[in-house]
Amino acid sequence: MENKKHKLIADVAVCRGKNLLLVKYADSNANDHQQGWFLPDELITYGEHPADEVNRILKNQLGIEYASPSLDHIESIIGNDGTWHLVFHFNVELGMDEELSVSNEIAEYEWFAVNNLPEKSEVAHNGWALQTVENIFNRK
Repeated sequence: MENKKHKLIADVAVCRGKNLLLVKYADSNANDHQQGWFLPDELITYGEHPADEVNRILKNQLGIEYASPSLDHIESIIGNDGTWHLVFHFNVELGMDEELSVSNEIAEYEWFAVNNLPEKSEVAHNGWALQTVENIFNRK
């Protein structure tokens, strides 16, 4: 069996009612040299449970505590760099009064109405987050 490289990734659709949070990262090199809007995401640390990773993303990137993110679905793809990506897509629902405190890793963030998301060309990875969001909201 040939040994191929892989990446375990967690992302999270942060929602407030019918609004979705998207972020732009300050360092595109840390995200496969991709620019544009992302769901908050990060590589899963070796041995870490994907839900714990999402809680770390929420705390470190957005400054919020969230006890139990919901796993929506898992995706298996081959990335642009040829590595196998196993992506754990989570979602959380924030209260209207919950404040964000974004980290320096995030250059920009914005709440979008789910029926008025950015154009595919404005979203990293050729609009990948839009497909993920569509899958999540079709199941809600």
